[in-house]
Amino acid sequence: MPLYESVYIARPDISATQVETLTADMTKILEENGGKVTKDEYWGLKSLAYRIKKNRKGHYSLMNIDAPAAALTEMERNMRLHEDVLRYMSIRVDEHEEEPSVMMQSKSSRDDRDRDRGRGRDDDRPKPAAAAPATAENPAAAPAATEESAPAADNKETEV
Repeated sequence: MPLYESVYIARPDISATQVETLTADMTKILEENGGKVTKDEYWGLKSLAYRIKKNRKGHYSLMNIDAPAAALTEMERNMRLHEDVLRYMSIRVDEHEEEPSVMMQSKSSRDDRDRDRGRGRDDDRPKPAAAAPATAENPAAAPAATEESAPAADNKETEV
């Protein structure tokens, strides 16, 4: 059977347990149509990039699905009809990841690489090399224009 990942955003004014119940309802719909949910993750209440139906936040939830296309279509139809679902997106994947998704990994492991960025810590950055004098091997270090190469101005005397 094809493999899918489906993420949906639920309204912010419902509780986390209601979101889990909604996920269980969608899982039941998939199972009735010959599919199964291999993993589901509740990502929590997060801010949206832009307003959706006058909401600034939403409950995010991910489901890894192993189901025929007809089962996924039925689940998406029910999501469209459900008043608590703001948005959903399902994509077909070649294989599911067994480890937790990036959203569920610990925040400290994601932020280790960015901890020192932008805090004035220049210890690890290489220092720029001093300007080398112009030589035959390095003509690029020569100044761009000199007085000798500047065009001569007209030295005509003006009559008074």
